[in-house]
Amino acid sequence: MTATPLDHLRAGVRRAGLAIDDVRLPFEHDVIANGVRLHLVEWRPDEPATAAPPVVLLHGGSLTARTWDLVALALSRRHRCVAVDLRGHGNSEWPADGDYRHAALAADVAGLIDGLALARPVVVGQSMGGLAAIRLAGERSDRLSGLVVVDIGPDLRADAAREIMAFTQHDQVLDDVEAFVERAMAFNPRRRRELLRQSLRHNLRQLPDGRWTWKWDTRRLRDVDLERLRVEHAALWEWVGRIRCPTLVVRGERSRVFLAEDEAALTAAIPRARGAVVAGAGHTVQGDNPAGLLDVLEPFLTDITEDTTP
Repeated sequence: MTATPLDHLRAGVRRAGLAIDDVRLPFEHDVIANGVRLHLVEWRPDEPATAAPPVVLLHGGSLTARTWDLVALALSRRHRCVAVDLRGHGNSEWPADGDYRHAALAADVAGLIDGLALARPVVVGQSMGGLAAIRLAGERSDRLSGLVVVDIGPDLRADAAREIMAFTQHDQVLDDVEAFVERAMAFNPRRRRELLRQSLRHNLRQLPDGRWTWKWDTRRLRDVDLERLRVEHAALWEWVGRIRCPTLVVRGERSRVFLAEDEAALTAAIPRARGAVVAGAGHTVQGDNPAGLLDVLEPFLTDITEDTTP
């Protein structure tokens, strides 16, 4: 018997060691935000906590909204969770102008928050999504309940960036899904193979000749200038200085992208920030150790909810 998407999700919950009895598939739909069609994946609780803010989840570069499946499913016991395929990724539109700057991504997210009438959400962003979340929070802290930045900051680590670009830019077309699984396991051996395979199912598309390729706009990484990227990242320090909402800064213990000193500097620069480290995780914290991420994320969300309860 062929396994269904629900079977895959249940297996992922088991392999991640999560205690979730009500495993269910998300609701998927599209919105137009900032002139771009964005694909959303939503989990909604049957009986949401009265004061629990909605949670908007932003993935890293070359990933999709489905990287958040296990985390969003767990959080949706109390929160409405909206994970978005950022522009040029997953099932969202590729912008004609190829603009993937932080400002454009942040404007997209602001548009979807307003379009869905999400009242004072918590925005969670990892890697590229985290940089967009920093920009968004700097622009509209007063309209957010909180910010979670996962394994990224304004200081670019060039060696780690080169490794990631080498992985994403080479062998973009392979014969089958298993070839991508093997290549991704070689790049990140911390991942559980079955969880990785489950995630890759949502990040690949089949070509007319039967081979497979990534489901994201390859223009985003074409001719990347690391010095220009470093300057663009560093400009986010201006927006960091404007963040006033409660903030959680998360680092993967084994990350080479976001080092201990980076986490300390970013946490110190935001008045209402706290830092946390997820054991055993590298850069893709939500994939490497979703249970560990939930261990630091859920108390933060609980504190925010209690602070906003009349």
